[in-house]
Amino acid sequence: MATIEFTAFARATEGRGASRRMRRAGKAPGIVYGGMAKPTPIELDHNALFHALRNEAFHSSILTMKLDGDVTKVLLRDVQMHPFRNEILHVDFQRVDESRRIHIKVPLHFVNGESSPAVKLSGAIVSHVTTEVDISCLPKDLPEFIEVDLSELDVGHSIHVSALKLPAGVTVVAQKTDPVVATAVVPRAQVETDEELAAAAAAAEAAAPVAGAEAAAAPAAEKASEKKEEKKDDKKK
Repeated sequence: MATIEFTAFARATEGRGASRRMRRAGKAPGIVYGGMAKPTPIELDHNALFHALRNEAFHSSILTMKLDGDVTKVLLRDVQMHPFRNEILHVDFQRVDESRRIHIKVPLHFVNGESSPAVKLSGAIVSHVTTEVDISCLPKDLPEFIEVDLSELDVGHSIHVSALKLPAGVTVVAQKTDPVVATAVVPRAQVETDEELAAAAAAAEAAAPVAGAEAAAAPAAEKASEKKEEKKDDKKK
């Protein structure tokens, strides 16, 4: 996994007024906490941070923070965004202790959906019900993502969190339920089309004997008609 670095600057002022002035100056206020050191207010370049946040790995990786000449390993813990503007209001980072396990959500990457029986044989659509999972591990074992193999998924079946293949040293944080990760669903329009085709085939099959009987009865009816005509002619004579 490539190292992701960013630069932060010590923040001397705090409070809402100071944060507003900071944001007007193109900075984003934040804080770094955890470990043996006390919480430290920081500020970051807003545009650089905004673009970094668009990188999925920035949310689930051990980050290298450069601050006042020191280098610290941190995790992104929280981002507060403006309700309707692309503006970062505040960001939280947590210092990482290499000897202690961490809890963090990592994204799920789905593969081989196109080759699954559900898609190839039934024309189903694979629904990604869960897109991230909460895990526990040492910082050195933190995966950037967890892969979900859909190659065996069939219609009427689902993949649950308990079935995920986790990297060494990684465990899923205990949950009361076993959430569904992915499931295969046949589109309603496809189901209706299949039902219509089946109904049409059944109707055709049922109509076949009737058509055969009518075809067989036609010559007999013609002969009976001819005999009636002959009797009429005989009477006239």
